[in-house]
Amino acid sequence: MDLNQVTLPCLDYDESVRFYKTLGLAQIVDSPPRYARFETSAGTTLSIHASTAASARLDTVIYFEVENVDLEVRRLKHLGLVFDADPADQDWLWREAYLRDPAGNRICIYHAGDNRRFPPWRIEPDAG
Repeated sequence: MDLNQVTLPCLDYDESVRFYKTLGLAQIVDSPPRYARFETSAGTTLSIHASTAASARLDTVIYFEVENVDLEVRRLKHLGLVFDADPADQDWLWREAYLRDPAGNRICIYHAGDNRRFPPWRIEPDAG
């Protein structure tokens, strides 16, 4: 199973569209004021759907892997995005930085390399 689509609530359609475009995603569907879809260079898609209630937001985390977290964070800060947590090495062998989109959804810019799928503590899936 591959993760290839995530849909998040948004509170301000235009602000959310600007945010994800600034983050570097290509917008491929535009249905204002309720729905937009974006695509990464690898073909994974992310959608936003208008929500009228802030309580509809769950503490979802969307992970965008990059080769150099520090360089990407500097680039995004230069474009005006604000981070909640600067790049840091984690105990699970990933380097991560966090920010939030306009609706408050958590975004993690990270690098895991082989440790994403093959950490030292990996268990093998059951056969069959």
